[in-house]
Amino acid sequence: MFEQIQAAKKRLNGYANLTPVMTSRTLNQLIGAELYFKCENLQRVGAFKFRGAFNSISQLSKAEQARGVITYSSGNHAQAVALVGKMLNIRTTIVMPDNAPATKRTATEEYGATIVEYDHDTASREDIASELETRHGYTMIPPFDHKDVIAGQGTAALEMFEEIGRLDMLLVPCGGGGLLSGSAISAKEMSPNCETIGIEPELADDATKSFHTKILHSVKNPPTIADGTRTTSLGKITFPLVLEYVDDMKTVSEEVIIEAVKFLFFRMKLVVEPSGALGLAALLSRAVTAEGRVGIILSGGNIDSATMTTILNS
Repeated sequence: MFEQIQAAKKRLNGYANLTPVMTSRTLNQLIGAELYFKCENLQRVGAFKFRGAFNSISQLSKAEQARGVITYSSGNHAQAVALVGKMLNIRTTIVMPDNAPATKRTATEEYGATIVEYDHDTASREDIASELETRHGYTMIPPFDHKDVIAGQGTAALEMFEEIGRLDMLLVPCGGGGLLSGSAISAKEMSPNCETIGIEPELADDATKSFHTKILHSVKNPPTIADGTRTTSLGKITFPLVLEYVDDMKTVSEEVIIEAVKFLFFRMKLVVEPSGALGLAALLSRAVTAEGRVGIILSGGNIDSATMTTILNS
């Protein structure tokens, strides 16, 4: 799979942003380790999701591109698929929940996608998307459970290792496991002694339970502020990869997620959405004890003004 990540990096060259790696002396002193933040909040569409969307859609045949693509997403993957469709002149249809963040929905519409809204309490986004896929002949580009999507997501960690070299630990947010599994694969190849740890909200701990029990768990519509992690479960592809390549899984409270977003905003001048701040939340709460050189992937920066105002005023 690492060869696919390397190929994805070449495919993304000139299309994806080479996002910066940032540091903070204040945080290093507070945590007692050398921390390196891979700023995917500064990626195109404001999230790492652009990497997987471009890597997968750009490889479709002319016939598949002509029929269009479909996906389901609450936001970042939706925006990524919509933007790639606009760039490559491919029609895109996105199944989005009625509670999707307004900022993410607006951006998805502005990129030209057709949005199919559903009631997140009563309907299944996968079922709706599958029915539309069959009816119209679209190609499905799922948010995480797709080898080309995973390979694209793994390029963020690959870039990080190429820039800063060896790490002792890598902290990665986990929703459906695409970024986590891709990052863990890159870590094992680029820095074999690096411990990769996936971080989830306590309210959306399906992957953590799955990892520790080796049985796939699910959590329906978890009420976490970290909307990017509201996936029901790991996927058929990502679950085995997480079990094989990830070293540990930890969870963090809603309170410390908010604390992490505030710290990144006020002290590092970075706008990071709650899902993207999970790695720092794990360090601030001491859910993870860090030593040596620690990488943290800030997975995205798309957050509604109302949500950010509430967080900053809390």
